[in-house]
Amino acid sequence: MEFTVDRILRAQEILKDVVSRTPLIKDPSLSEKYQANIYLKQENVQLVRSFKLRGAFYAISNLPADKLAKGVVAASAGNHAQGVAYTCHQLKAPATIFMPTTTPQQKITQVKFFGGEHVTIALVGDTFDESAKAAKEFSQEHDMTFVDPFDDYDVIAGQGTVAYEIFEDANKENVAIDFLLSAVGGGGLISGVSTYAKSVSPETKVIGVEAAGAPSMQAAFDNDHPVRLEKIDKFADGIAVQQVGQKTYEIARNNVDELVTVDEGLIAGTIIDLYSKQGIVVEPAGAATVAALDIIADQIKGKNVVCIISGGNNDINRMPEIEERSLVYQGLKHYFIINFPQRPGALREFVSDVLGAGDDITRFEYMKKANRGQGPALVGVLLSDKEDYEALISRMTQFDPTFIDLESNNSLYSLLV
Repeated sequence: MEFTVDRILRAQEILKDVVSRTPLIKDPSLSEKYQANIYLKQENVQLVRSFKLRGAFYAISNLPADKLAKGVVAASAGNHAQGVAYTCHQLKAPATIFMPTTTPQQKITQVKFFGGEHVTIALVGDTFDESAKAAKEFSQEHDMTFVDPFDDYDVIAGQGTVAYEIFEDANKENVAIDFLLSAVGGGGLISGVSTYAKSVSPETKVIGVEAAGAPSMQAAFDNDHPVRLEKIDKFADGIAVQQVGQKTYEIARNNVDELVTVDEGLIAGTIIDLYSKQGIVVEPAGAATVAALDIIADQIKGKNVVCIISGGNNDINRMPEIEERSLVYQGLKHYFIINFPQRPGALREFVSDVLGAGDDITRFEYMKKANRGQGPALVGVLLSDKEDYEALISRMTQFDPTFIDLESNNSLYSLLV
């Protein structure tokens, strides 16, 4: 079955009185930074703080009455779950929602809030894909409808209404959109958005943005079909999907002009910048498109660019992790295993002879627990300037020629840091 823009137009008719029409705002700070006209489509201020409500509501509202009465089942890392929960509360339909055990508590709490007595939450598996497998099995066992978070034409149509609003608002301001950036997880948003964009503005370049630790759409493009990634980085949980859908892959393959990947550290820094400079609260997936501006900076000078901020469900408890990711990515924070001489004053010598004037120790932990005053230690160092790294390494080599820079040893880094 071919997916056409008509599906999105039908979804728009249903959703226009249900979802919030989120703002499309030109961002002065980003526009100045990239010498372009940067517009933000802020789905982070949607009713459930993400675009996922659109697809969930449209898909569930289309179910026959008998299927709706039996209830629905969903799997989600958080945002689709909130969309399903809100919808089922509004339609008075039961829902069982499967979420990974790694889902931030903030998202779990919000699902309970939006769904109320109509929703049951099941925490299963470490990844979205494991939760989805359990959810599909549960739906078959209980004869309930599984509402796919992305690989469903009604869901894709609902997500495509984001682009409907973008182009309608842009046309009112006589703005021709040169670039449209959308985050890519399972592919529901990019499929809907790209379909509508290419139908009304074929010259607009549609760019899909994936987290470097979960480039599942790029893998599908490279292999000419969806493939399952063996391992993913779950930092950007909203787009950390091991395998895109068959339907979303086919649509994206036809409509997406380019895919780019952004490092999770760059995403982390973008989250901090958006909050501190513009007062915008975003989750990792929601910051991905803005982070990608660094990657395509040379392409967009003087152009009109729209970044879809896909969600704002960021758990405040994650901020230390987010700051850590950003500092490591910027080359300011480093971790080492250093062997300290087994004599008094060794640490004082390290501070005075190895660290630069503006450097700081952020972590110090002796590895030999039975003899804390001696032996190898895990040391975290925060530089005042990333350009000081080479000089630090030179001084550290003189202090301990056998030291280990954990940046070059992923296994040790994951184990110790």
